[in-house]
Amino acid sequence: MSKSPPTLHLLCGKIAAGKSTLAKRLAARPGTVLISEDHWNATLFPDELKTIEDYSRYSARVRAAMGPHVVSLLKAGLSVVLDFQANTLAIRRWMRTLIDDSGAAHELHFLDVPDEDCKRRLRARNAAGEHPYQASDADYELFTKYFVPPTPDEGFNVVVHGE
Repeated sequence: MSKSPPTLHLLCGKIAAGKSTLAKRLAARPGTVLISEDHWNATLFPDELKTIEDYSRYSARVRAAMGPHVVSLLKAGLSVVLDFQANTLAIRRWMRTLIDDSGAAHELHFLDVPDEDCKRRLRARNAAGEHPYQASDADYELFTKYFVPPTPDEGFNVVVHGE
């Protein structure tokens, strides 16, 4: 176990900004568990995720199931890297409840990457075929419409990661 206090690591960034790559790096620390939204969605709902509305509905189910589990892990002294997108105010409000319920320290990692870099990475990721989801440039634009960068008034400990 790590001697540092349990910490909830949250990730904010557009599609292909590098959230999952950073999540894996953070999870390599001692006493740290990685929980990936993409893994759970792809495992539980492999044929149901076709639209942004599907994503919203099924991701809400995963959040409802995972929330108490994440709080339990943090209270047990483990750090958690929550590889769920913290890209909207509503999702960050849910994440704030995890912090409040667990009393854990937290870091909101904001990957501030330009759109063209994200799209280039997305195309490479799609070509590699190793990610559970393929997203087109149109999908990128659709999801990006909902993206809201974190602001100081939300009260998160933000760690900015640039290009």
